[in-house]
Amino acid sequence: MLTRIYGISFPKASELEQYLHMMQEAKLRDHRKLGKEMGLFALMEEGPGFPFFLPKGVILKNILIDYWRKIHEREGYQEISTPIILDRKLWETSGHWEHYREIMYSLQIDGADFAVKPMSCPGGMLVYQSQPRSYKELPLKLAELGLVHRNEKSGTLHGLMRVRCFTQDDAHIFMTEEQISGEIQNVARLIHEVYSKFGFDYFVELSTRPENSIGTEEEWELATDALRQAMEAMHMPYRVNEGDGAFYGPKLDFHLRDSIGRTWQCGTIQLDFQLPRRFGAEYMGADGEKHRPIMIHRVVFGSIERFIGILIEHYAGKFPLWLAPVQVKLLPVSDKFLEYAESIAAQLKESGYRVEVDRRDEKLGYKIREAQLDKVPYMLILGEKELSHGSVSVRQRDGQPGKQDLGEMSQNEFLKLLG
Repeated sequence: MLTRIYGISFPKASELEQYLHMMQEAKLRDHRKLGKEMGLFALMEEGPGFPFFLPKGVILKNILIDYWRKIHEREGYQEISTPIILDRKLWETSGHWEHYREIMYSLQIDGADFAVKPMSCPGGMLVYQSQPRSYKELPLKLAELGLVHRNEKSGTLHGLMRVRCFTQDDAHIFMTEEQISGEIQNVARLIHEVYSKFGFDYFVELSTRPENSIGTEEEWELATDALRQAMEAMHMPYRVNEGDGAFYGPKLDFHLRDSIGRTWQCGTIQLDFQLPRRFGAEYMGADGEKHRPIMIHRVVFGSIERFIGILIEHYAGKFPLWLAPVQVKLLPVSDKFLEYAESIAAQLKESGYRVEVDRRDEKLGYKIREAQLDKVPYMLILGEKELSHGSVSVRQRDGQPGKQDLGEMSQNEFLKLLG
């Protein structure tokens, strides 16, 4: 019998040491372990590949969604919501039934075949066609936080990184041929802005026509050249990934690097001539004639669930203040100071901060250790001295050992520290 053996070699001992360090760091940062310890999400046997978000995880998810909505509104996107289940005929028209069927969930309703959406683009096409369109409306940017389902093999499931149900921050841009380059560049700049906010470096791949595809060679060449020219106009370097495009068009994939050097493919810009043609989409041009729009599919986070998993590992659970589910934890020394803690918590909440009070009858050292495990950015210790002075004693999560205690300060001074 033959046995397949995989190995990895390193030209230098230093590279081996770096690799082993990265593997150890990856183990310590495992989002499944940290997500459980920090109360962010749970994985249940009753729902393999279908993660459960716990209260703190929902806070984190909503922070990301609020940020996403803010920047998309600024960029002129209109948010839509389309059904999770749609008629099989729609998926046949889009080509997904032929090219994607093996990972789609299907069911029958009133004797007719329906499918649970694995992506949101066909629904976006129906929204575009829900009314007559004019060239004056283009580019039309329709964004959707779509809940999608994909029948992934059980052996590929991995925490939040590979799931069967996730929220995709999809958007579809309908435009004229003259608008292609400008819109690709606008999306690329938006992706750059988002990744920079989280401290990610990244590189771009241009993925070309796969074997299993639709459309003419001329359309593919035009679409591929448009993506290439947009990158070159921005002086943005890219690699070519032959044959890895979507079945309907070429794409630019954005691979971000986390804090320990691993890469993750998240953002994508896909240029599509096919779906508008297959759906018969049109707009009235300036010449009074009907024309076919061209379509961009794009995501920034990709899967919000997966992006959360990446963020947990990137930050090792130590989210920056704006992203932390709990920003301040109040630790009264005993029940005697609980009322004082509640009053400070109310003031911090009124100022817009996310706050928790540790009301348990435990020793202070235990409460501090628990708050450290929860990766809370700031802890406020409240005892007799703080009550009499109307102050707080501040301990920060980050900083060198022995220098995490910032000492006693007034409540206003602490608010200034938070920014």
